[in-house]
Amino acid sequence: MNLLVILQAVNAAVAESALTQAAPEKMNLWTMAVYGGPIMIVLAVMLALGVYIFIERLVTINKASQEDKSFMNRIKDYIHDGKLESAQKLCRDTETPAARMVEKGISRLGRPMSDVLVAIENVGNLEIAKLEKSMGIMSTVAGGAPMLGFLGTVTGMVQTFYTMTQNPSGVVQLRDLSTGMYQAMVTTVGGLIVGILAYFAYNYLISKINSVMRKLESNTLEFLDLLNEPVKK
Repeated sequence: MNLLVILQAVNAAVAESALTQAAPEKMNLWTMAVYGGPIMIVLAVMLALGVYIFIERLVTINKASQEDKSFMNRIKDYIHDGKLESAQKLCRDTETPAARMVEKGISRLGRPMSDVLVAIENVGNLEIAKLEKSMGIMSTVAGGAPMLGFLGTVTGMVQTFYTMTQNPSGVVQLRDLSTGMYQAMVTTVGGLIVGILAYFAYNYLISKINSVMRKLESNTLEFLDLLNEPVKK
């Protein structure tokens, strides 16, 4: 009886081992990347670069979009009291794009209003240029990644057809073609994934920058209205 139980256990173990060995290898991201070839390395670098730029720009833009609601009221009080140096010091301590624009406007007080406006606009253009730093690289990643993926598709298909022509018997096994076909499909998927992510990230950052631009325009108009207010007697 004990021998029968042992034989059954051995047979069950052998059967389980055979099923385990016969089970096909599961596909994962690393396996796909390996099949994609060298182009997947370039796509991985582009993805890492895009993620870095997105995080770095997002932090910078969020910092620039922060504003103190009492800032303009304090500037208004200082200007009405004639304390221009205190107003400039407040701008320097605030360290935001809007504050730097207002500081430049205060430094031009006494000149024609057109000169004040031009000075503020020049600072605003510089501030927007700072926010748009590296956005060109993000745009390149969004447009270039799918193209690299399609390049991998073409090279993979070329490799597949080359393998077919190198068989003198004219009989080609599907296994012989799998490498090139894998590369063709995997690079296309990888390029599209990187490109789509970069495209959405780029447009999201652009929308954030446009929001900051509208706030700067609002602050500029508020400052100009402040300068045009009639003097209270």
